Amino acid sequence: MPISRYMAEALGHPQWGYYISRDPLGRSGDFITAPEISQMFGEMIGLWCADRWQAMGAPDPFMLAELGPGRGTLMADALRAGAALPGFNQAAQVHLVETSPVLRASQRAALPGLNVTWHDNIADLPALPGLTIANEFFDALPIRQFQRGEDGWHERMVGLNGDDLALVLDPAIVPTAPMAHDAAVGDVVEVSSARTAAMTELARHMSQHGGAALIIDYGHRQSAVGDTLQAMRGHQFVDVLDEPGDADLTSHVDFQALAEAATGAGAQTFGPVGQGTFLGQLGIGARAQKLQHAATQEQTAAIASALHRLTHQDQMGQLFKVMAVKTATTPGSQIPPGFLESE
Repeated sequence: MPISRYMAEALGHPQWGYYISRDPLGRSGDFITAPEISQMFGEMIGLWCADRWQAMGAPDPFMLAELGPGRGTLMADALRAGAALPGFNQAAQVHLVETSPVLRASQRAALPGLNVTWHDNIADLPALPGLTIANEFFDALPIRQFQRGEDGWHERMVGLNGDDLALVLDPAIVPTAPMAHDAAVGDVVEVSSARTAAMTELARHMSQHGGAALIIDYGHRQSAVGDTLQAMRGHQFVDVLDEPGDADLTSHVDFQALAEAATGAGAQTFGPVGQGTFLGQLGIGARAQKLQHAATQEQTAAIASALHRLTHQDQMGQLFKVMAVKTATTPGSQIPPGFLESE
């Protein structure tokens, strides 16, 4: 089967899928995302959304959506920060795109007292002007891999080697049109129709109803060759074919491909910039200092450690990228906060 189908089944099978059957986050899970590292991350996102809402003309009501919202931590922190702008939280209708019943329960607990609407798909989002957050959403969408051989390009498939799963090459030669023309024999390229479709759907929603989106993920600015498919269990990398459904499967996001999908659907894009640059321009350093002012010595050290992890180039600051998407007709044509300087 294609790697895309393997990923879709391993992650999203209605009974055995990795995301369907568990809460994968936190120290007791398999990985930790930025909102779980520090409240400062979600607060910066909330301030960005509040600024964009004001730039849009403060529509009331408006959709505040998150794709793949984890435990709901980011949304809770964003709304707490957004409350600093009068009217923002009151106008917001919260919509979460989430397929996991386990994580939906965690999100419900993290957002008590809110009238939250859950959806299985981006296409189900309401016909409202909106602001959408996607933090580590696109990296888990299925990819296909193609490898260049002496005779041309072949798709990498999941097959059997005896009783064990193995990556094998489909003997059929595939067209070279979507592949890297300067690739060498043995090079691998990754493409994702699922990511393209998700970004296209999101951009179409903005084109019809107005709004902006913030995409945060790890990956590369320009399309490039390379095998980036990876699996993680218990905060350790494991073989991608080991115990399907019991490990997280992701790959690096091709931001160039996402930007092309967005512009093809009538949207504008800004960035991507490194996460450290983005958070720094939004004032995360000042926020850390304010939190440390009233903190114990131990808390002060923890805040400094979280700031380093979120922003430093040897941590998440450079590998993770941030891209903004908006339609040309959306009010607030200036460059969004966080993207004022090129890297």
